[in-house]
Amino acid sequence: MLQHSKVLILDFGSQVTMLIARRLRELGYYSEIKSYKTDISEIRNFKPDAIILSGGPFSVYESESPTKDIKQVLEVAPVLGICYGMQLLAHQMGGAVESAKHREYGHKPVSFKKTFNNIPNTVNVWMSHGDVVTKIPSGAQLLCTTEDHIAGFYSDRYWALQYHPEVSHSEFGTEILQAFLQEFKVKADWNAKSLVSECTDMVLKTVGPDDHVLCALSGGVDSSVVATLLTKVLGAERVHCVFINNGLLRLNEFQNVLNQYKKFGLNVHGVDKENEFLSALKGLTDPEKKRKAIGKAFIDVFDQVIANELKHTQGKIKFLAQGTLYPDVIESVSSVGGSVTIKSHHNVGGLPDKMNLKLVEPVRYLFKDEVRKLGLELGLPQEMIGRHPFPGPGLSIRCIGEVTKEKLEILKKADDVYISALRRDGIYDQIWQAFCVILPVQTVGVMGDGRTYDSVLALRAVTSIDGMTADWYDFPQGFLKKVSNEITNKVKGINRVVYDITSKPPATIEWE
Repeated sequence: MLQHSKVLILDFGSQVTMLIARRLRELGYYSEIKSYKTDISEIRNFKPDAIILSGGPFSVYESESPTKDIKQVLEVAPVLGICYGMQLLAHQMGGAVESAKHREYGHKPVSFKKTFNNIPNTVNVWMSHGDVVTKIPSGAQLLCTTEDHIAGFYSDRYWALQYHPEVSHSEFGTEILQAFLQEFKVKADWNAKSLVSECTDMVLKTVGPDDHVLCALSGGVDSSVVATLLTKVLGAERVHCVFINNGLLRLNEFQNVLNQYKKFGLNVHGVDKENEFLSALKGLTDPEKKRKAIGKAFIDVFDQVIANELKHTQGKIKFLAQGTLYPDVIESVSSVGGSVTIKSHHNVGGLPDKMNLKLVEPVRYLFKDEVRKLGLELGLPQEMIGRHPFPGPGLSIRCIGEVTKEKLEILKKADDVYISALRRDGIYDQIWQAFCVILPVQTVGVMGDGRTYDSVLALRAVTSIDGMTADWYDFPQGFLKKVSNEITNKVKGINRVVYDITSKPPATIEWE
């Protein structure tokens, strides 16, 4: 870890803990999330400049609830407790916590007792709790209140908030987080140059001086940035990039992107393995099994490439590079009370259990927009950096049910029409991610004078900052009608087009 300020977030099981880290990064503070179970010695070794205790769905007075020795934590760094974190502070520091008569959920106005330059005296914030602090610790002062309850308190070593400043529903949430960090003299020194330094340091500490790295390229932003970073740090002769035509890429993407990679100076090997991947997917309909099959096929292909095209490396390849992001890790496992898989991520849980290569994941602790900044800092063109996210399993998870070559061809053509229309109308860059999904449903239609019985295509377009949450995109009037007509006229096999208007949550962005 290089020298810059660090904020440690101890996770007590909140669904929005990741947003705390996200907001802090936006403000220029490097932040990292660890479980509340993290040993105090590890917390000390991390050397945080501040520590934040997250919320969680528990009651501090119940014996099975997660806990931490707050006095030990306060010896390491100043603390901000949020929601459950506030209650934990009060409970252990001499205050009192009780069950509320009525659960507070949703928007509530809070009034500040402490004066801030850039925060009004009264703001609307987001509450989600069933317990309340009825007495603040001795030596602490009131920070803010609702009409009925204590909403925050502070001392010369800690702050506490009952509401969630990290969610967008809370007014002046980032300002109160910044006020806490400024109060305790934490420097906002996390920036694009820090990204390069941090990731470079991580690579040099992980990969030995004589080790070579195999880097899987998908055509997307993450793997492209990782390959470019590794090449700049280790040299092209030690970074062997493999771009596989797995049959699951977008229309004409394999050759176009392969040429682009070579232009960037990457040591890239293009491998056509479409038949192998389609065979591996044959008969599979469960999305988790599809992910696992694709992961195994990738490893099998990499082993073949090492044995054949890269045999001159003579066993020097020790690492497989992946573009795993911080949200990928968080989405794959819940942090409290055991693992609960939402869906295995292709860079986290979708790989076979036995691998002959160790992993190097240079951007594992970065958010998507930070990866884009890193790419620009490394000299990649905006055209590449601005591309919408594309999943590692490719179009297989946009082909619901069994994946066949026929369905993939239909999906590729429809996706090309859709994305081309977005670019043509100047909408593409306003959207975080847009794609098509072919459904395992056929419906009756009429085209010309004949009856059709063809597939249904779903269009998806969302806005987001980091993919953790997303809203469906409200297209300008007439766009959906125009693109629907264009798809049904140009793509044989589609006679009905629908638009997905579900946000995340409750849905994920991808359908599988």
